[in-house]
Amino acid sequence: MDGAEEERRLLVREEGGDQEPLLAQDADLYTGDGSVDVRGHPALKRTTGNWRACYFILGNECCERLAYYGISKNLVTYLKVKLHLSNLEAARNVTTWQGTCYLTPLIGAILADSHWGKYWTIAVFSSVYFIGLAILTLSASVSALQPPSCLGTVCPEPSLLQYGTFFIGLYMIALGTGGIKPCVSSFGADQFDDTDPAERAKKGSFFNWFYFCINIGAFISGTVIVWIQDNTGWGIGFAIPTIFMALAISFFFAASNMYRFQKPGGSPLTRVCQVAVAAFRKWNIEVPNDISLLYEVDGQTSAIEGSRKLEHTNELDYRFFDRAAIISSADLKQESFTDPWKLCTVTQVEELKILIRMFPIWATTIIFSAVYAQNSSMFLEQGMVLDKRIGSFNIPPASLSSFDVISVIIWVPLYDRILVPIARKFTGREKGFSELQRMGIGLFVSILAMVSAALVELKRLDIARSEGLIHEKAAVPMSILWQIPQYFLVGAAEVFTSIGQVEFFYDQAPDAMRSLCSALALVTVSLGSYISSIILTLVSYVTTQGGDPGWIPDNLNEGHLDRFFWLIAGISVANLMVFIGCAMRYKYKKAS
Repeated sequence: MDGAEEERRLLVREEGGDQEPLLAQDADLYTGDGSVDVRGHPALKRTTGNWRACYFILGNECCERLAYYGISKNLVTYLKVKLHLSNLEAARNVTTWQGTCYLTPLIGAILADSHWGKYWTIAVFSSVYFIGLAILTLSASVSALQPPSCLGTVCPEPSLLQYGTFFIGLYMIALGTGGIKPCVSSFGADQFDDTDPAERAKKGSFFNWFYFCINIGAFISGTVIVWIQDNTGWGIGFAIPTIFMALAISFFFAASNMYRFQKPGGSPLTRVCQVAVAAFRKWNIEVPNDISLLYEVDGQTSAIEGSRKLEHTNELDYRFFDRAAIISSADLKQESFTDPWKLCTVTQVEELKILIRMFPIWATTIIFSAVYAQNSSMFLEQGMVLDKRIGSFNIPPASLSSFDVISVIIWVPLYDRILVPIARKFTGREKGFSELQRMGIGLFVSILAMVSAALVELKRLDIARSEGLIHEKAAVPMSILWQIPQYFLVGAAEVFTSIGQVEFFYDQAPDAMRSLCSALALVTVSLGSYISSIILTLVSYVTTQGGDPGWIPDNLNEGHLDRFFWLIAGISVANLMVFIGCAMRYKYKKAS
């Protein structure tokens, strides 16, 4: 018998499907968070998980993001040049597709937490993703699947087959990327044992490098692949992302024997509904002061598969839901506590309480996503009316967004290797900052980004007036490089808020709801874009009353784009105040 099997025999012996409890003297050989290996046995610390498995997950994420951004960065150009769509149609299709990419994570998350587990959810949706990329590449490579080239100003419309083939591939990508998006980060974090302080500290570092890999992929796509698509051809330009997606899948499966797996705990939405129904059934029963009278299963594990027990929290705001765990006289008569629609465990009740507590924090991150949305909207509009010449080169306004990515690439190692050790000396926290402190810093930095954009616009308008360009629809003699600080600040804000958000929703989520909570964090990106669109619509309506050109007219030299940036900054300040209030009241979960 080899060493690994001998260790396993000391810890667990299966007889007729039952498992004996772990021997205390050998418990440090195995993870304490209930994770198992690829064969379903308790996971050995020395042979599974940790960085040895995460290197493959980081490689998978980097290649997958390169594939995603290799399609999305230049998608509007392909729709206009090859499918002959109008500016409005192309923009609308891209916006709809990107919104779908950030809503489909809910599908993957529910399947992962309910039935398939994160590993198989990633495997299935990665396959859908790859097939979608292959169809897209075929559409861009086979002449019969593309409309004829334009003759002068006459551009033939694509046929139903050409249009359908392209968009089937495109929305298979949306389903694939959305399905795996909430699972990969949480699956990577699962490789570190929550009950081991040393491994728990590494988990925070994992989230930093995970985001670093995302931006490496985005940077390569936004520079190399976009250039290939514009100058070499769309067939090869789409084939490269397809190849990298195949490489991402290979990275993922290569480490299967090293991974730690958390068992799916059943539908999280069903469990939430069960608590609500059971509590309303007992609305007239008084909650006992002695919490030991509330129902919980015996033993160390909870009734929810793959989840540790959660300690009861005695908060007046959520005390109503404790009624779901009261053992009533009707429950006692049945002598069987197996109907969760009538009686829930304390752990199940606490799951719902956690979701309610997390909601205000979740809501305050939507405004941050609205700030981030300016990267691809109003920052570009501002860049178009600045001097884009650097020597003999013309810089496309969209290329300035690379400084956002560069900022992230600089800030991640700076945060992980310098800021965290310094903060650790002052706070005593193994991660340096708490997740909420980190998010708050990012929200503050995002305000500085909007202030920077507003100051640049004030200076631009001042130059436009002095040069007599107010009524001219022309760029002003002010270098576009003045936009670099605002992009750089947005990137810094991402490192604090976006990574902190992912870590917060993973760490605070109930064990059996981690994919769902990660998906909810991703949904804020989509909602932030919608909020930004609503604000723009309202600003346009209010400021154009009485025949005024408004803040954001077609000729920005006649407008006041600076006031729009000040408005977003003001909303962000108010949002930060709300966030601080919610963060100060937030009560962290306690798992037993």
